[in-house]
Amino acid sequence: MIKQVTSKKNLNEAYARVYRNKGSAGVDKVHIKELKSILQIHGKQYISHIERKRYQVSPILGVEIPKSNGKKRLLGIPTVVDRVFQQALHQVLQPLFEPDFQKHSYGFRPQRNAHQATAQSLLNINAGFLHIVDIDLKSFFDEVSHCILLELIYKKVQCKATMRLLRSFLRAPILINGRLQKRRKGVPQGSPLSPLLSNILLNELDKELEQRGHRYVRYADDFSIYVKSKEAAKRVGNSIYKYLRDHLQLPINRVKSGVRRPLDFQVLGFGFVPTYKKGEKGKYQLVVTRSKWQDFKSKLKYLTKKTIPASFDERIKRINLLIRGWINYFKPASIQSKLKKLEEWLRNRLRYCIWHHWKKPERKRKNLIRLGVNLDHAYAWSRTRMGGWAVAQSPILGTTITIKRLKMRGYVSLIEYYNRAV
Repeated sequence: MIKQVTSKKNLNEAYARVYRNKGSAGVDKVHIKELKSILQIHGKQYISHIERKRYQVSPILGVEIPKSNGKKRLLGIPTVVDRVFQQALHQVLQPLFEPDFQKHSYGFRPQRNAHQATAQSLLNINAGFLHIVDIDLKSFFDEVSHCILLELIYKKVQCKATMRLLRSFLRAPILINGRLQKRRKGVPQGSPLSPLLSNILLNELDKELEQRGHRYVRYADDFSIYVKSKEAAKRVGNSIYKYLRDHLQLPINRVKSGVRRPLDFQVLGFGFVPTYKKGEKGKYQLVVTRSKWQDFKSKLKYLTKKTIPASFDERIKRINLLIRGWINYFKPASIQSKLKKLEEWLRNRLRYCIWHHWKKPERKRKNLIRLGVNLDHAYAWSRTRMGGWAVAQSPILGTTITIKRLKMRGYVSLIEYYNRAV
């Protein structure tokens, strides 16, 4: 198998994928732009060392990034060279393990996505499975047992050189705040291998759930089980807790885990509320959780902050990227009415940016005249004592800096984009 990993075709594909993904430099501070020349000079030597089981993996750079709940998540960033060989290993292992993965596992797999996971959750709930065992794995990526994981992989990969390379990637020390720390468990988030390795381990859980005949949905380490009664939910929850503890050595977060009803349950940023459509009594529909709406609005607020040193065109470009990504992800949910309100607020934020950019009263007067305001009104508004936000919401800008004019500058309407997306 090691020959498959180090084949020219496989390594070229791995390099192309790593280069497209960009990413930060590792402990050696080598940037992605330098990768090609390094591989051209040292590539054959690296391959020889890998095949002879002598390749030395570099330490991982540990970087803490803030989470939406105020806490921090530790990312492990391998060097760009190590990322290429991890990706090459991933490309060989994925087809080997993919056929054994279960149908209700949706994370980081070909032709599978979060929309399918949320659709299956909704299907389970609307089929009457209204008691949901919601289990949160405690720091999953930090708790993965290397011994259990390597044993599962060895059953299919009987190549010593490949196993040694994989083990060296798993055991690579991590540099946190200038201190090098050994790792005897965990799969650091941020490496090309971590999603596949997490699926290999948690596929054991999937098989156990399938064998017991449970309805479930799993997306990476986020999983939930759907049953018809509270008693069954408690029984299943306790049983799965013991399975995770005894067979996979994975602890659960007891505070975040529990038995939920649809109104209290969230999955991948989506919530569930009753639908009031005719003929669908007792059914539920998808909505976006409050925290995701707040996060979206705060990002838009930042991009329309008047003090950001960016041109109007640059603001519009960044806003459009955010809008497209957010709507494409959340389009399965019922979001049209909230988008309409948000769009009105966003347009006023853009008008506020324009008003602030005009700065001096005389410039404001001239620009208002260019937009069709008569001389007297233009003079009066250019000298107004009203605050910028109040002016942005006033008819003087609403009737001059119109939606049509904003679109001419590249603005994408949230509602129009949503209608196209669905």
